[in-house]
Amino acid sequence: MQTAQANDRPGDQRHTGPSYTEVQAGAEFGELRTAHRSFAFPLTVAFVTWYLLYVLLSNYAGGFMSAKVVGNINVALVFGLAQFLTTFLIAWWYSRHAAAKLDPRAEAIKARMEGEV
Repeated sequence: MQTAQANDRPGDQRHTGPSYTEVQAGAEFGELRTAHRSFAFPLTVAFVTWYLLYVLLSNYAGGFMSAKVVGNINVALVFGLAQFLTTFLIAWWYSRHAAAKLDPRAEAIKARMEGEV
């Protein structure tokens, strides 16, 4: 009974491009990582701060949060709905950022690793 080795399976492709560690050490990968981090980290900090502000105001500023804005709609409801709105806006903004700045760089790195370039 013959067993196939992992590299002998039909359809397997051998990669002729650089290894992952070589790519990771390269400048292009560093630029990709920097482009991601310079967008994601500040936005994450801003959103977490915004969320914690909402929680703290809800706990310690009951009078302010219960202030009526229009009819039965108070500040707490407006802030709560704004949390959802900002979540969707951030997701949309990140999607545009990734499509414009991250995806092309990542595809170029991937193509080079797979030996297509």
